[in-house]
Amino acid sequence: MTTVRSARRPQSGEIAAFLERLKTEHPAVTAGHGRLIFALDATASREPSWDHACRIQGEMFETTAALGGLKLQLVFFRGFNECKASRWVNSAADLHRIMRSVRCAGGETQIERVLEHAIREGEKAPIGALVFIGDCMEERADRLCRLATKLGSLNVPVFVFHEGYDPEAEGCFREIARASNGAYLAFDRTGIARLKELLGAIAVYVTGGHAALEAYGAKKGGEVLRLTAQLHR
Repeated sequence: MTTVRSARRPQSGEIAAFLERLKTEHPAVTAGHGRLIFALDATASREPSWDHACRIQGEMFETTAALGGLKLQLVFFRGFNECKASRWVNSAADLHRIMRSVRCAGGETQIERVLEHAIREGEKAPIGALVFIGDCMEERADRLCRLATKLGSLNVPVFVFHEGYDPEAEGCFREIARASNGAYLAFDRTGIARLKELLGAIAVYVTGGHAALEAYGAKKGGEVLRLTAQLHR
């Protein structure tokens, strides 16, 4: 692990718009070469959700195995000056092992460091997306949005999954998503299954593009199938 340098449920319309943006705004990547940064707020307020995150992350790898696999890097922050990035991993077991070694700790958000790290990684080699899961924001919104704009110029969309309901954070998170050509979705702990499937959808898209995303929707059925079907409209 390396140190990084310096509630409401989503409505079906929001999720549909999220999938539509995947179709219309992001170029498909070469199958088998998907790289995704998975960033998590590990401050004390998110401790009840950390175990959920550990359990659902396997979906991202399982859904991309047939496409040539996914390379994923975990980034998390906690305390007052701790923001770390894991090595790049290509299996759910490796990521789960890393996540189980992390314990949440009180502190302030360090989203700026997450975005700066993603920029550095994106300048080294292409990254399909940055996924960020958090519940609040305690930083300068203008700085975060400038960094998000830079990520957009590198074709690294930020997909923000906002747990709970914090109006101030929501405004900033939506702008981060917009500036990077990503998407924003709110969720609560009753929507973990939906979150799991949407994380899988992002991983599939990063790894295999539009056709792979639509095949994923057909396989999962239910809400994902109905929403993916809207991509044909």
